[in-house]
Amino acid sequence: MYIENTGIENILADVTVLDEIMTKHDLIRAGQWDYERVTYDKKYVVKEGTYYLRVFGVATEGDVDARDAIIQLKKPVIGKYYYPFGVEYGEEEHFPASLLKDCAATLKAVNEELKAYNLTVAAEVQEVKKEKQPALTK
Repeated sequence: MYIENTGIENILADVTVLDEIMTKHDLIRAGQWDYERVTYDKKYVVKEGTYYLRVFGVATEGDVDARDAIIQLKKPVIGKYYYPFGVEYGEEEHFPASLLKDCAATLKAVNEELKAYNLTVAAEVQEVKKEKQPALTK
């Protein structure tokens, strides 16, 4: 199940900053990456089963392995783990209210912390500054 309107969709940030902030909120990258993609997971074990909050990201430039990538975050998703098949993200899955509440709180905290490092906003500010500069004409 996708989690809508979290504010972290399309944030651009350095992978080392993301690793630090995500880890602080129990979202672990561990081995879930390749040279172009990352996945941050937070595992929940509750009486209804095992669930994962996942935040995916794609490198827009650089190399994840070299830790010099700029990552664009995607829409977060919650899935339920089924042994031995893996995680299912279907809309028909039942997600406990307490799980959804904690996921929303985690994503809100991550979004607040990432605002200062969002390269998308920095790029937009630079564009506005360029537009406001007087044009020279002959």
